[in-house]
Amino acid sequence: MSATQRHGGQLLVECLVNLGARKAFGVPGESYLAVLDAMHDTAGAFDFVLCRNEGGAGFMAAAWGKLTGQPGICLVTRGPGVTNASIGIHTAMQDSVPMLVFVGQVATDMKGREAFQEIDYKAVFGSMAKWAVEIDQTDRIPEIVGRAWTVATSGRPGPVVVALPEDVLSQVTDIPALAGPARIAAPAVNIAAENDARDLLEAAKRPLILFGGSNWSDEGRAALQTFAEENQIPAVGVFRYIDQFDNHSEAFAGHAGVGMWPSTAKLIREADVILGIGVRFGENSTGGYSLLQVPTPRQTLIHVHASDAELGKIYQPALGIHADPSDFAMTMVEGGPLDRRDDGWFRKARVAYKAGFDLPPQPSPVDMTQVIAHLQKVLPKDAVLTNGAGNFAIWPGYFFRYGAGQRLLAPQSGAMGYGLPAAIAAKIAHPDRTVVCFAGDGDFQMTLQELATAAQAGAQPIVLILNNGIYGTIRAHQERHYPGRVSGTDMVSPDFVALAKAYGYYAQRVERTEDFADAFAAAQASTTGAVLDLDISAEAISPRATLSSLRETARQSSN
Repeated sequence: MSATQRHGGQLLVECLVNLGARKAFGVPGESYLAVLDAMHDTAGAFDFVLCRNEGGAGFMAAAWGKLTGQPGICLVTRGPGVTNASIGIHTAMQDSVPMLVFVGQVATDMKGREAFQEIDYKAVFGSMAKWAVEIDQTDRIPEIVGRAWTVATSGRPGPVVVALPEDVLSQVTDIPALAGPARIAAPAVNIAAENDARDLLEAAKRPLILFGGSNWSDEGRAALQTFAEENQIPAVGVFRYIDQFDNHSEAFAGHAGVGMWPSTAKLIREADVILGIGVRFGENSTGGYSLLQVPTPRQTLIHVHASDAELGKIYQPALGIHADPSDFAMTMVEGGPLDRRDDGWFRKARVAYKAGFDLPPQPSPVDMTQVIAHLQKVLPKDAVLTNGAGNFAIWPGYFFRYGAGQRLLAPQSGAMGYGLPAAIAAKIAHPDRTVVCFAGDGDFQMTLQELATAAQAGAQPIVLILNNGIYGTIRAHQERHYPGRVSGTDMVSPDFVALAKAYGYYAQRVERTEDFADAFAAAQASTTGAVLDLDISAEAISPRATLSSLRETARQSSN
């Protein structure tokens, strides 16, 4: 080979490095050996984080995209490898986060024969990813990879699946690599539309801001908060995006997600003008599409989104604005305060939100209200919290109040097992930040093998297992719909302390609330990460209800 020639795997890696990629999460496979060969020469510049299951790798890449704003890179083999990773692809799509999944593929002369592990990636992932593509010529690697990066990061961010046939990766080429990412200006704020938005908000008696999405800048988040505070407009975060706004602000008024508080639902229902900014209006943030009428809401809706495809997709807005959310928020602040006077709506929203924290003692050996209160006091101002899916997620999702520098990584898709891989990705991205993963006992066992990934990568998150011996969410639904008829939701789990120690973690069983503070201090002091197994009663199914009360209510309603 000449000095300028290299195989397709080397060209791919060179393109990714020039685009700004620094980590790839994956499980090795023979279908992309040329890529692994190329990464032998990029240690320190572009590293491979060896995962224990492709599902964990997909979650890590999705979490990386959500936390950093740069595409999370996932490398997996064909067939079983990418189908395992599909849970991360689905999560990235519903979370609207940038992600690139590179998948080995059979050689081009084998295609269409149902060769070993062959999959039609466009057919399988066409509806799950933002884009699915297969590179059929080595010389087109820079073109397709550049487009994939742009698609993943522009408009509404999302995952892109790129299939890599073996012969395309092994063939030699001298075509230049990409020099770097394309510079694409975000859609600018239309001044006339901005003025119309101001007029609608000034005329409102009960305005409300619904915010969400992952593609916010620090300046944009600060501007949104300033706008809400200056104009006394309550702000509500959509499902699992409450960390984009300082929860300690007097403008913050709640979380519109699964288990939405009645006070939050009342705000949305009674608002006369809603500014939806960066949101895609999902099922969980609209009360199953009941709080806003489909297709034309009773509330006057101003919808601002970086993707024009989101405007009018479900709800027909009175005013749709195709603009970057951060730019729009900053432009609104630059225009000065609105000419409006609040008659108590703003204050009542905040009072109702604060009242939601008045909880009864939990009927459990470890009371999670006290655990959250302690974490609120001791966690650093830049801590990252993560969780997967289950009833336990209500604690980091609703009862921890996020400061401006704290982050929540949680899946809008409701994917169990996300929390631990997300915590590992966060710790790799920011080794100096405290990262705490909340996991149920069922949730934890979906991806617990990634403790080995964390140990090998030198990532040290703290994992809190809320161990109640049941699949809590499903059990709660059983008691509501089929009271007393328990089936398939009781769980026998391993000794989590012994298991964590086998992976090299500090581990402790916490059986009393009063023991948690010391246990968490020990976890923080550990240099190898920590797992705390919290004894949670199954009766403490949610902060304001027990399993027994759910069962009794359901029986009474059926009589």
